[in-house]
Amino acid sequence: MVDIATRVYNHKWKIDPIVRSLIDTDFYKLLMCQSVFRNRPDTNVTFSLINRSKSIRLAELIDEGELREQLDHVRSLSLSRGESTWLRGNTFYGKRQMFRPDFMEFLEGLRLPPYHLEKRDGQYELTFEGKWPEVMLWEIPALAILMELRSRAELKDMGRFELQVLYARAMTRLWEKVQALRELDNLRIADFGTRRRHSFLWQDWCVQAMMEGLGQRFTGTSNCLIAMRRDIEAIGTNAHELPMVYAALADSDAELRRAPYDVLADWHEEHEGNLRVILPDTYGTAQFLEHAPDWLAGWTGIRIDSGDPAQGAEAAIRWWQKRGEDPRQKLIIFSDGLDVDKIAELHHQFHGRVRVSFGWGTLLTNDFRGLVAGDGLAPFSLVCKAVAANGRPTVKLSDNPAKATGPAPEIARYRRVFDVDEQTAQPVLV
Repeated sequence: MVDIATRVYNHKWKIDPIVRSLIDTDFYKLLMCQSVFRNRPDTNVTFSLINRSKSIRLAELIDEGELREQLDHVRSLSLSRGESTWLRGNTFYGKRQMFRPDFMEFLEGLRLPPYHLEKRDGQYELTFEGKWPEVMLWEIPALAILMELRSRAELKDMGRFELQVLYARAMTRLWEKVQALRELDNLRIADFGTRRRHSFLWQDWCVQAMMEGLGQRFTGTSNCLIAMRRDIEAIGTNAHELPMVYAALADSDAELRRAPYDVLADWHEEHEGNLRVILPDTYGTAQFLEHAPDWLAGWTGIRIDSGDPAQGAEAAIRWWQKRGEDPRQKLIIFSDGLDVDKIAELHHQFHGRVRVSFGWGTLLTNDFRGLVAGDGLAPFSLVCKAVAANGRPTVKLSDNPAKATGPAPEIARYRRVFDVDEQTAQPVLV
């Protein structure tokens, strides 16, 4: 097992780049990339960094030269032969050859496109622009780099023993969480913590702890590189990015209303009926379910990623019942800001009524709260979103208005088109 404290103390660039591989990313990004490569390959998309935690002034914490060095390193990466073989030949979700030969040829020749970086008002403005299948793969590496550079800035003046104690405390905290999760019968939980992790080495340690501590109750990781190295399942389906871009490309209000369902029609065709999990909250879960075509009720399940998770699950159950489906045969994946207490609460509330699963993110792979003076290692809310498609702004409404993104006039238009009523804002921790 890696001695993380010693590696941090004796940091060497060639040993520990923040992003080590093009597949040091979330599995859903590759699945979505294949769908985009097939259906919308020539769409020009702009991604931009959005720091929701304005008090964290990244440009004052992170050296610009170090940031550029790490970003430039990512641009030098390409798939290794072993990584390509794993993607081409492995079985994912029970299906061999999940990735088509033409997409693999594209991925094997890919180098990530240029970035644009500048400082403004104590923050970094970091943007990526290009063809959608290429530029979309910047999202996870960009977030991982900024999160880890912030951690390194906090750790850089610590001594060897201080680092050993810090990581011993963090390990103890995580193991106590794992022990608490052992008490939940029939738990199904996966690591979703790549994008806002403390570091790659720490995420890998967390995954190993979950493997040993939870056994079969731990279903896998969203991180492709760790999944490959640890011989566990790669977990993921799709994200808000798809409906956001499809909606931006709509030429009328009618097309805009259809866009979230057009996404899933393309997804269904792309994966031949596999990976049938709905993410309904991009423009409001209630409205999405009310107007959803009947064929979507036959899908495997729903992922709940904003708003009150219990309310979202109850809405999904009512929707399945109304459409003549048995909720006990359906899957609900909870994935928004989870920690042990909330996981236990939701598990007890819904186990037996539906099939319950959890995607545990930031508070698995980056919970150092209170472990250093000033709480400088506490996680914060940083995202990298598609903000424009073919020159048109994108919009996300969410079930939590605190997570809404896009220009105010467009947000107002989308609320009208999707008939979104007043929503209750909830604190966004991560």
